[in-house]
Amino acid sequence: MTVSVDALFDRARERLAPIPRDGLGELIIPKRFLGVGRAPRIVPRGEAWHVGTLLIGDREVAAVGDILRSRAEVRRGFTAEAQRERAALQAAAFRGGFAEGATLHIDYIPIDLAAVEAGGASGPLAMRDGIPSIRWSAAGGWMPLETYLSDRIGLLLDPPGAAGNV
Repeated sequence: MTVSVDALFDRARERLAPIPRDGLGELIIPKRFLGVGRAPRIVPRGEAWHVGTLLIGDREVAAVGDILRSRAEVRRGFTAEAQRERAALQAAAFRGGFAEGATLHIDYIPIDLAAVEAGGASGPLAMRDGIPSIRWSAAGGWMPLETYLSDRIGLLLDPPGAAGNV
């Protein structure tokens, strides 16, 4: 008999308890006021553990989107527009209330665990031959979710190269 998807994530949350969480944020672009634009900001929307391709919150699970570190805004010269856009997002996170250097996630995609439990798919999760499974990359194959969570959480709890592993 297979274990339910909810039970797998409940067990994962128990194991993850000692590990710090990352922030979740939402990009807010304020409306113009008297014709003057205001700077966008990324506001906090909760916390979650980053476990591979998943974000595991207290009750919700999402697929990872974009990962940032909050940075104070400073003038910089950029050789690429992508660097400029990334710096603007990092500054928006700082303006929104994230501490400098804090890791946060935006554009994450909520996963419908009930749909997976019912035999369907949502994000990188699917029920495959009655086994909750995950596709951890677009080119990767499917693997049992229970194995994936166990392996990934094990690496977070006891990372290779840590002082006790040498």
